[in-house]
Amino acid sequence: MTSIDPPRPLTMRRERPFRLTRRPEERVRLLGAVMDLVRAEEVFHFVAGRLAAGEKTLVANHNLHSLYLIQRHEPMRRFFERAHLVEVDSMPLIFWARLMGRRSRKFHRCTYLDWREDFWATAVAQGWRVFFVGGRPAVAEAARARILAQWPAATLETHSGYFDHTPGSPDSEALLQRLDAYKPDILFVGMGMPVQEVWLLDNYDRLPTCAMFPLGGAFDYEAGVQKQSPRLLGQLGLEWLFRLYMDPRRLFHRYCVEPCYLIWPAMRDIISRFGDRSNARASMSPQGETASPRLANLRSGSAP
Repeated sequence: MTSIDPPRPLTMRRERPFRLTRRPEERVRLLGAVMDLVRAEEVFHFVAGRLAAGEKTLVANHNLHSLYLIQRHEPMRRFFERAHLVEVDSMPLIFWARLMGRRSRKFHRCTYLDWREDFWATAVAQGWRVFFVGGRPAVAEAARARILAQWPAATLETHSGYFDHTPGSPDSEALLQRLDAYKPDILFVGMGMPVQEVWLLDNYDRLPTCAMFPLGGAFDYEAGVQKQSPRLLGQLGLEWLFRLYMDPRRLFHRYCVEPCYLIWPAMRDIISRFGDRSNARASMSPQGETASPRLANLRSGSAP
C-alpha cells in the first residue's frame, strides 16, 4: 500500500484575525453554481466560530463532477442550496475563475488533502471530536490508526460506509444513535458523490450540532489504498489525468464526458463577463470617467 505524502510543516499564520463573513468578491457564481473562494485557514475560522455559537454547519465542495451532478440530480441541488460554505475542490475550476476575472485575491483549491495537516493540528489544539463515516471497515480503521500515529492527541472514531443508507433503516438508525452519543464537533462523510451528500441531506435535521464535510475518498488516501497524485500535477490542474490513468474504467465518463455538459454554463459565464464589460464601457463619460453621483459632486466642487 502507498501512503500519502509525509506531513509538511504548518504554514498557517495567526497574525491577523480571519473573518466569519465573506467579502462580496469571495462568493461567486461560476458554471451555473455558487461557491466561495476561501483559504483553508478561513474555513477553520468559520467552522470554529459556528461551533462556538452552537450552530450546525454544512461545508460542501464543488468540482467539475459536482457541477455536472447538480444539473441532473435534484437532491444534489438541494444539498448545495443548504450548504453554509462551498469550497472549490478543483484546479481547473480555479483556472476558469481566473479567466473569468476573479483575480482580486490569490487563492488555491480548498480540499481535505490540501489542508489535512493544518486541520488535525487545529483539531488537537481546539479539542475537536472528529467522526468519520465512509470506506470499507478495514480502510476506515487503517486510516484512523495512521492519523492517530501522527496526532496521538486527536479524538477520532470511524464507521464503515457500507451500510443501508435508506432513511429509517436499522443501519442508519444505529449510526445516528452512535453519533448522538458521541457528539462530534466535526463529521466527515466519505462515501462518494452523490451518496454522501444525499445521506447528509436526508439526515441533516437529526444529526448532532457539528460541522459536516463530505470528503469523498480522502480516507482511502489516509489508509494508503489509493495512490496520491504527485503534488506538482495537482498544482498544474492535471491531477485528474493521473487519476484517469490509474482507474480509466471508473473515471473515463467523469473526466472525458461530463465536462461536455458544462459547455453551456461556460458560455453563459463568458457572455456575462463580456456583457459586463460592454455595460461598463457604455456607462463611461466621453472623458473616460464613470458617470456617478459622487463624480458629479466632485466635478461641481460640492461635498459627496
